[in-house]
Amino acid sequence: MDDIIMAAAAKQIVDRVLPNGAANTVPGETLPLFPPLPDAEPYPVDALGGTLSRAANAIASKVQVPGAMAAQSVLAVASLAACSHADVMMPFGQPRPLTLFLATVAASGDRKTTADNEALWPVRKYEKGLREEYDIAIEEWRIDHGAWSAQKRKIESDGKISLMERKVALVALGKEPEKPLSPFLICGDPTIEGLTKNWTGARAALGLFTAEGGAFTGGHGMNDDNRLKTGAMLSELWDGLPIKRIRAMDGITILPGRRLAMHVMIQPRAATAFLSNEELRDQGLLSRILVTRPESAIGTRSYKEAIISDDAAIKAYGARLLYILEADPALAEGKRNELAPRALPLSAEAIAAWIAFHDHIEKQLGARGNLTTIKVFAAKAAEHAARIAGVITIVEDLYAKEIGQEAMRHALTLMAWYINEALRMQESGVTDPELYRAAALLEWLHAQPNECVTFRDILKFGPNQLRTKAAADASLATLAAHGWLSEASARPRIVKAVAP
Repeated sequence: MDDIIMAAAAKQIVDRVLPNGAANTVPGETLPLFPPLPDAEPYPVDALGGTLSRAANAIASKVQVPGAMAAQSVLAVASLAACSHADVMMPFGQPRPLTLFLATVAASGDRKTTADNEALWPVRKYEKGLREEYDIAIEEWRIDHGAWSAQKRKIESDGKISLMERKVALVALGKEPEKPLSPFLICGDPTIEGLTKNWTGARAALGLFTAEGGAFTGGHGMNDDNRLKTGAMLSELWDGLPIKRIRAMDGITILPGRRLAMHVMIQPRAATAFLSNEELRDQGLLSRILVTRPESAIGTRSYKEAIISDDAAIKAYGARLLYILEADPALAEGKRNELAPRALPLSAEAIAAWIAFHDHIEKQLGARGNLTTIKVFAAKAAEHAARIAGVITIVEDLYAKEIGQEAMRHALTLMAWYINEALRMQESGVTDPELYRAAALLEWLHAQPNECVTFRDILKFGPNQLRTKAAADASLATLAAHGWLSEASARPRIVKAVAP
């Protein structure tokens, strides 16, 4: 079975050994809290399938960004387009949405926005058409709604007719004219309350896309008060569950048949805080996100003339995605924004490859396995692969009857890469909550007016996540092990941070 999956994934999952124990320092020496980030493996762009791989290569060439960044952008847009038409039928008999959650970590100046704009142009064009249609439809609706409302008031206020006559007149008047659906497909920084409240009048499939991911991960929806409920709702949407909310002011809201694709491009510092958050990890959101942190191309991007073939590939990709976006979505009967996508099963060959991959990963999740450090994410790897295979299939053939062996092999190759990427980031500590807390404490200590700080002050005024003795002790021990801290006094406990 391992031979099957390695053929499907086209490479072995790299075995990695994480550093054990505390850092060792010599007096006067400081060590970085976060180990150096190992070199990234090249993203297997060709595994995206013909349409998406050509577009990703063209965007990477035109904008001069890493292939991983361009690949994330086109894959996210493809997920948004595909999810309105089909669900992948898992081998165990349950459907799963074709929505993907992706995050790309890149610094300012890495051309995140430019790359994302190239991938998103079919969405922008589709939204432009929606706005033009909306401008006409909203004027017609205002007239219809005004006439309907006036007639309804007239019927209700007519004291000369009986109750039965009033009922008959209201039935004849018909339902209130529905306001046209809002003409947007993507948004950058929604709140859960805003999304829930406004999704009743929006399209069934939406995208959370932003090249300024820090505004989302550090915004209102992800602050200390809202983080868990935001994470829970995003996880429910990834799972394809209906949105259910009960509020005193707004009443009961139930929104079945909704889909949300996501791609946040986020700066390294904000990404560390987001990807190491223990609440989101325990809640399960982080295991649903495919993350990459490509090496920066800054300093290597000499000016180059535009290549005609790059523009042609991007235009062909856009035309294909626009065709899928403009196709009638698979709506529930009698609904205008509730999806009921068809089931897209796996072929027999695809099922065999998927099962081999599933079992291969499962063996490595045990106590002695190579994936124990990322087991929560790796446990969902097989489902991620099935979703990716479905997206690739729909992009190549909107009316496909099943996911074939080639699409599944492509998806397994991609998932092997994403697993390696998760291991790479785990090795560097950027997803380690303890290292993040220690870094936050060190930053706070350096910001204090006095060199020496009491332990009591750390508990009272230090970073929020360190307001307990156990958490503060652990972070102080980490800083001391890396040479960034010394104790000036044991009783009362006073610590002194090494200057940066």
